[in-house]
Amino acid sequence: MAQSMSRREWMRWAALGAGACLLPGGCSDRTADGATGPPAGGRDALAWEPMDGGRVRCTLCPRACVVADGGRGYCGVRENRGGTYRTLVYGRVCSAHVDPIEKKPLFHFLPGSRAFSIATAGCNVECLFCQNWEISQARPEDVHSQDMPPKAVVEAAQRARCPSIAFTYNEPTVFYEFALDTAAAARAAGVHAVTVSNGYISADPMKRLCEELSAVKIDLKAFTEDFYRTYVRGELRPVLDTITRVHALGRHLELVTLLIPGLNDGETEIRDLCRWAVDNVGPDVPVHFSRFHPAYKMTNLPATSVRTVQRACEIASEAGVRYAYAGNAPGTGHENTRCHACGRTLIERYAHMVTGLHIRDGRCPDCDAPIPGVWR
Repeated sequence: MAQSMSRREWMRWAALGAGACLLPGGCSDRTADGATGPPAGGRDALAWEPMDGGRVRCTLCPRACVVADGGRGYCGVRENRGGTYRTLVYGRVCSAHVDPIEKKPLFHFLPGSRAFSIATAGCNVECLFCQNWEISQARPEDVHSQDMPPKAVVEAAQRARCPSIAFTYNEPTVFYEFALDTAAAARAAGVHAVTVSNGYISADPMKRLCEELSAVKIDLKAFTEDFYRTYVRGELRPVLDTITRVHALGRHLELVTLLIPGLNDGETEIRDLCRWAVDNVGPDVPVHFSRFHPAYKMTNLPATSVRTVQRACEIASEAGVRYAYAGNAPGTGHENTRCHACGRTLIERYAHMVTGLHIRDGRCPDCDAPIPGVWR
């Protein structure tokens, strides 16, 4: 791996790094008249079981929705049709961009590379602070979409020279079947697949998906059940279980917590979260703390201060996390990757841009310490 970027390489990356919408008619917009919706038939879903009276029970996520004939699950994208559960978002892409992998954020996975990023409608939680609520809280018929089967996604990633495909923007769990087939097709073509998830998924589906994935980023939204119940409409415990499960399966893992003023940014909670991470997935799993900006149903709160995320990184280091990062806080120095053994700066970043890359074959060039991650 080269030690640093040339100016020409950096300028080319910067021109592409913001990502352009790759779908006609715009991305992530609510549908106006004449918008496209899901195919009339959809396709059979995975992870469900039949029940009496034509009902079905979804086993994809911890909600375990029981759905009557003609109804949909909480996510709004899986429907019971005559006792058969169907997914309405298979291959129905409503947002497609080329993003820097750092935007996911994945900092220890092919730094400086780009990810072909896709989303459908729907989510299995409702974060009151969601940045992508226009698609995550929409039904398939409410957004502009186009047909993009797995093979087409892989080919688009290859044309864009993206070494990875990212399932992101909305919750990939709700387009599980599409993500699974796309990840398998990507692996067969030599392209990585990564997921950006809330971690609210049942054990068996996650295990199966991990067989095809190269990396997993999980949003650990807080470290209390009360926060999850009140502001996420979900539960903490299943997310913690998913985190330990992904780590046990050997997939590259990174964690992100969006710090919201007065709700989950207390030093005691941050310290408890970090100690849990070190005890359960080890000190080498990167932990990111990002600044909140008002959005969706939480526009009444101020943005998180830069000092808050800086302090969170300090607390993480004190708790034994070797790689703690500040998100949405460019220029603080807490975006850079430093060797845990000698302190050498290995990756320099500004916002989502890598401005210096000094790792050699996954090791520190000064002390030769191995740096956890996927580097080539």
